[in-house]
Amino acid sequence: MRVHYLQHVPYEPPAAIAEWAAQRGHDLTGSRLDTGDSLPAPDEYDCLVVMGGPLGVHDTDEFPWLADERDLITRTLDAETPVVGVCLGAQQLAAALGGAVYPHDEREVGWFPVETTGSAQHSPLSWLAPEFPAFHWHGDTFDLPPEATLLARTPACRNQAFLAADGLALGLQFHLEATRDSVGQLVEAVDGETGSGEYVQSAEALLAADAPFEAARVGLDAVLDSLTAGITS
Repeated sequence: MRVHYLQHVPYEPPAAIAEWAAQRGHDLTGSRLDTGDSLPAPDEYDCLVVMGGPLGVHDTDEFPWLADERDLITRTLDAETPVVGVCLGAQQLAAALGGAVYPHDEREVGWFPVETTGSAQHSPLSWLAPEFPAFHWHGDTFDLPPEATLLARTPACRNQAFLAADGLALGLQFHLEATRDSVGQLVEAVDGETGSGEYVQSAEALLAADAPFEAARVGLDAVLDSLTAGITS
């Protein structure tokens, strides 16, 4: 299977998604939009993964390729190819499908449990526990696109995961792909200043234990295996 990722900043790479692809023998390629890479065509991959970043969906004056990326998401789904959006990627996916994206009233930074909805049992999240640990780093949120199904939520932010486009579009506001290295890159990028708020943890807390990373990795593998089951090219 050919997996292609879109990366927006140096310090939010595919991380454990790359490990998942390598272990399963998938062909992984990527576009670094922050360094001027061009976008691929939908026929160049069998699954598209849109990564995160500190920029916002509406920052098109500074990052005009954000609009082009949303267009690619739409064309990918029209080609009946699955799309996974992570954090900013989930917001881009929501926007491409007609959902509003806007600043949330709470920042969510750290390891916080995510609760699945009943609908998750009929989705790629069905392999996850009813409550599971995930890494969060976001200040924006989104409204569910038309005909999307809510799969997960947290006390800080209701819309944490959704499924849309007849099961082809999976948006994850949280980071199951987080590794100790990728979180370390995030912490270094902000000079250890994660901010403040009820749902903001310190830089030290983000890297304090191995267990959350291990649990997230198990969840990531299960979700991606489920979403891509049946893709054989």
